Amino acid sequence: QVQLVESGGGLVQPGGSLRLSCAPSESIFRLNAMGWYRQPPGKERELVARITSGGSTNYADSVKGRFTISRDNTKNTVYLQMNSLKPEDTAVYYCNAEKPTPYGGMNYWGKGTLVTVSS
Repeated sequence: QVQLVESGGGLVQPGGSLRLSCAPSESIFRLNAMGWYRQPPGKERELVARITSGGSTNYADSVKGRFTISRDNTKNTVYLQMNSLKPEDTAVYYCNAEKPTPYGGMNYWGKGTLVTVSS
């Protein structure tokens, strides 16, 4: 079982920035990948950004050039830097961890943190 502790959500004006943090209960190096997903009001959960254990990243087209996923190995924490925020970025953001098991990958989720972009 991997527990994920998220922080950093809140209310921000359009054009502003926020940084989300996610700290897993075990070493990042024991995980295949970590990522951020979001679920806007009334919509399905979608991938925002993902970073693999090897450092490869991928992003949703809607956030490319505005959001950056990174990790600090010394702090065992993954970040999502969100710049130039838009009202359509409003959502609950969930941290995700993919852990390898003998039976395949297992996904773990944080409780979510609300990001509201509004003037």
